[in-house]
Amino acid sequence: MWRALSCRLAALGAAMLWLMAPASAHPHVWVTVETTVLYEHGSVTGLRHKWTFDDMYTAMAIQGLDADGDGQYSREELRELAQVNIDGLKEFGYFTIAKLGKTDVKAKPPVDYYLEHKDSLLSLYFTLPFEQPVLADAPDFNFAVFDESFFIAFDFEKTDPVKLSAGAPQGCHASVGIPANELAELQRLNESFGGQLTTGDQNAGMGLGYAKTVTLGCKKS
Repeated sequence: MWRALSCRLAALGAAMLWLMAPASAHPHVWVTVETTVLYEHGSVTGLRHKWTFDDMYTAMAIQGLDADGDGQYSREELRELAQVNIDGLKEFGYFTIAKLGKTDVKAKPPVDYYLEHKDSLLSLYFTLPFEQPVLADAPDFNFAVFDESFFIAFDFEKTDPVKLSAGAPQGCHASVGIPANELAELQRLNESFGGQLTTGDQNAGMGLGYAKTVTLGCKKS
């Protein structure tokens, strides 16, 4: 699966051939995630992602894209690469898994997508509208951004990673962490390996296939 992704995320040519190396137990691309949950008329209508790539991916991806040679990378210069990224991510559901209980919340194709180069890092912005809105106070509504092959390591920004848009009802909130049942299993595995699989953060899995999950909820009026 990751081979197809590595081809499609390629920066328009040979600059990204390094992604074609055989996969191993560690990731090849690191992405920091910030998400805005979109609300309208008391329902969640979609997710607005900002994915910031690591410095190595950034350096490889932008090679040859400064068309005017001014040392800056405009949205127009990055437009084709943004399209390549979005087209390639389609096969993998944009690595975004949203659920209402055990039911998948399906999304429409992304809109309003573009790349930004700022502070020497590349960020992909895109919005995933849901096919059907989800009531803001619906129980057991959550989402995760995760690559099960661990080729790409997604992690949420440490400070304020999930925001609620204007229109969110009062009392709504988001919490980020590993679900309790998965955390218990992770802790058991960690103990069996002498505590070497996790850092001091009990919510941080070290490549074991655990995704931090965003749980959304609102207080009932």
